[in-house]
Amino acid sequence: MPPIRDKFTIHSKAVVCQDVDLKGDITIGPSSVVHPKATIFALGGPIVIGSGCIIEEAAIIVNRRKEVMRIGDNNLFEIGCRVESPSIGTNNTISTRARVHHTVRISNFCVIGAGCLVVPTEDEILEEYTSVYGPASERRIWSGRGKVQEADLRIKHAEYLREMLPKFNRLRRGDGA
Repeated sequence: MPPIRDKFTIHSKAVVCQDVDLKGDITIGPSSVVHPKATIFALGGPIVIGSGCIIEEAAIIVNRRKEVMRIGDNNLFEIGCRVESPSIGTNNTISTRARVHHTVRISNFCVIGAGCLVVPTEDEILEEYTSVYGPASERRIWSGRGKVQEADLRIKHAEYLREMLPKFNRLRRGDGA
């Protein structure tokens, strides 16, 4: 197998800190924010991250499959989570220290709770508004109430980070978009 060539396409309006570990073919969309100490590895196929995503410290995103890992818009990857899901829709939250296996595809408006482990034995798609919570990684469907407020809060969070992170961290530049 030939070695993986690094190719980073970072949108001019994205904020990606210098201290981020990137490997492989990675595209980061506009208004996305990648904190220092985050890890994004495209080991199999490329990773395409949409707009408005927030990837916090020590978050790990890995694509081991040959297919493109697509991450939609406005997703939040909290501190220390590990995600290998081949596709992630929009407006999802992967909470602190949660782990999502490569056999899970995440649709839209899903929440994986803090410390939850999502490892089904066969390929699975989490339906929209699924919440995974608790030590046993139980599931329930969320009504969707409050999603507009959540979206507004996430937009403000990303705006704040885009303003503050460059003041205290050196930024990485891609080949533009």
